[in-house]
Amino acid sequence: MEYLKELVWLIGGPQGSGVDSSASTFAKAVAAGGYHIFGSREYHSNIMGEHSYYQIRASEKEIHSSVNQVHLLATFDPETLHIHQESVIPGGAVLFDQAATKPEELKRKDVVLIPVPYMELIKQVAVEFGKEKDTQKLAVMKNVLSVSASLSLLEYPFEILARTVEGFFKAKKPKLVKMNVRAAEVAYNYVREKFGNSGFQYRLKPIPTPPGERRILLNGSQAAALGKIMAGCRFQTYYPITPASDESEFLESHPEFGVVVVQCEDEISSICMAIGGAETGVRASTATSGPGFCLMVEGMGWSGMNEVPVVIYDYQRGGPSTGLPTRFEQGDLKFALSAGHGDFPRIVMAPGDTEEYFYFGMDAFNYAEKYQCPVVYLLDKNLANSTSTVSWFDPNQLNVDRGALLTDEELLKMVQSNGSSQNGKYKRFQFTENGISPRATAGQEGGVFWNTGDEHNEYGHITEDPELRLKMMQKRMGKLDTAAKEIPLNKKIKTYGARAEEADCLVVTWGSMKGPILDAMEDLKKEGIKVRLLQMILMNPFPVPEVMKELNAAKLKIGVEMNYSGQLCSLIREKTGVAMDSFILKWTGRPMTRDEVRDGLRKILKQHEKKVVLTHGA
Repeated sequence: MEYLKELVWLIGGPQGSGVDSSASTFAKAVAAGGYHIFGSREYHSNIMGEHSYYQIRASEKEIHSSVNQVHLLATFDPETLHIHQESVIPGGAVLFDQAATKPEELKRKDVVLIPVPYMELIKQVAVEFGKEKDTQKLAVMKNVLSVSASLSLLEYPFEILARTVEGFFKAKKPKLVKMNVRAAEVAYNYVREKFGNSGFQYRLKPIPTPPGERRILLNGSQAAALGKIMAGCRFQTYYPITPASDESEFLESHPEFGVVVVQCEDEISSICMAIGGAETGVRASTATSGPGFCLMVEGMGWSGMNEVPVVIYDYQRGGPSTGLPTRFEQGDLKFALSAGHGDFPRIVMAPGDTEEYFYFGMDAFNYAEKYQCPVVYLLDKNLANSTSTVSWFDPNQLNVDRGALLTDEELLKMVQSNGSSQNGKYKRFQFTENGISPRATAGQEGGVFWNTGDEHNEYGHITEDPELRLKMMQKRMGKLDTAAKEIPLNKKIKTYGARAEEADCLVVTWGSMKGPILDAMEDLKKEGIKVRLLQMILMNPFPVPEVMKELNAAKLKIGVEMNYSGQLCSLIREKTGVAMDSFILKWTGRPMTRDEVRDGLRKILKQHEKKVVLTHGA
């Protein structure tokens, strides 16, 4: 018998069969026992029927990614067995519905089989509660049974599971609490009595949480939504699109936070309505994915021309066109940097983990208002749909900066002065040394100004005067120089791992690839391989001096990205003239795992490969 310091559990079945709710219950129960969690969700773009699966990784130490192999595979159908059986480690177990899957369908001889008669157990519970006529309707309790059977096999305390199930159903369906807790108990006892000596040697027991440490279990979309709330966003627009809709739906489900959420008729309306909200002085945002972002381009250009502080959350997914609607890719970087005709300022940021999804949201809104331009916040499907434990968020780390936003008193004084008015008129686009004009909002008394998509003078009136065009373009674009000087280093780049002079290589990445690289670095460190990680956060304005310092100190430079062309590495070469020595790339839509990144780095460092293309994932 071996008590695990890390467990990997995977559940799969037809879409709509309860895979997500099973995984959520399992993750909550194990997190309640003191474990760090990382859960990776994969699903098809249809609503029902196709195969979906969810891997939950639990560890005594902090983790950031999924892995290739699992200890325990729970299946609802034969397809899950066929697809995932090779991922089970020797000595691991496969738990399955004996009415749906036959033992002979398993080709492996080195794993333990755990057949469970789900419907028989459900019928037993139905009879106990006088619901025998509803047995077929109660088939949905397979979700609870699969989790309970799994935890029974691991000898994990039933009391923790019971509290988890009770909490889950109290919030959604209070009348079903007792029945589901009883169903969990029946399945738990069945597996304990039937398979207590099955040969499965792995066990999981609760561990103490360090004193004073508080954690929260949530997914990336929820973290991003909470970050918006704390940043003061009070107006959100969206048109339904995977995977971005989850964030807006979360905000909609919590009206107590005071965010007005509007589902628009399309993405063009979404960006325009968000811009309108921002013009009134409210912190406004829109959330979308790649195809929707494409439709927002003209609106984003209008906000750039009129210096409107709007924030666009882009949840990247596989492209081009509709591409892979429910799969992961880092394919929108170059588009975010250049979308729109002509030049206009925009700030582009890419947070790399669930905590950054929350904390950097404040920066996105601060930068939008401080530099009066659109901010593109690049997230991705991988983290948006991944569940993880993070330290309890600390609001004290967050500070609102609304930039040069004028109070009524300041506006009146400005209009009355000679420096910014003529005949008592307000200069919305006043020329200033740093390019940032004092900003009034639509409707403020004395702050009348004009907006147009055309070039304009300081009051907003249309002009084609070449001298004004020269000055106005320099004013707008010059704000990026100001931003580049003012944004702190830890909001531009972050570094991890070995010291620059000691590292065998520098790995350069962005977004959620940070997680599997950090986990892979821990494995490589045990082998004596020293890796330094450079995480890019601020993509525009690009932090050239800071990045050059890291590149110049590196012995070997390796780019790791989830796209075909290595978009970040291309950007780095454009801005610095420095090319990567090797690449690790993946574009199948399935996220990189810790194991893939570790093995890819080994190939480059030991076999001197120039390009490693990763393919793991069902």
